[in-house]
Amino acid sequence: MSDAEITGGDACGCARGSCCKGPVKWIWIVLLLAIGAVLVARYRGPARKTEAAPAVPSTGQAEVRKALPRLLDLGAGKCVPCKMMMPILDDLRESYTGKLEVAFIDVWEDPEAAKPYEIRIIPTQIFYDADGKELFRHEGFFAKEDILAKWKELGVELNP
Repeated sequence: MSDAEITGGDACGCARGSCCKGPVKWIWIVLLLAIGAVLVARYRGPARKTEAAPAVPSTGQAEVRKALPRLLDLGAGKCVPCKMMMPILDDLRESYTGKLEVAFIDVWEDPEAAKPYEIRIIPTQIFYDADGKELFRHEGFFAKEDILAKWKELGVELNP
């Protein structure tokens, strides 16, 4: 007896054989819907553009700017732990103006800007000294107190 005779179809060379009946049919439908959802999410346009820091107006004289330690957060505007980092970054930026530079890159909106940092997950925070040397890297949510403790551990005193 052939496969076609046993299954009642053509052993799924498909003339509406076994692949189109029962639970297998629904597995294919769910799989195709999931692939479609991933493709739509991956290739749709950005929802919100990250704004660059405003330019400092030039006075016409050569300006000397003190190099500052830098905290760079790489995340995305729609990632939940990244959203939780936003008020912390804003607070650090405001509380330590002139002592610490705080920057954010939205890796979903600008994936090219994120490539040089070779991140694995978001959010990722990278701590740099005033000379631009990477001192430490943290992956995931990082509380303000922990960030300040890490700066202190790295030998950078930040007094508000």
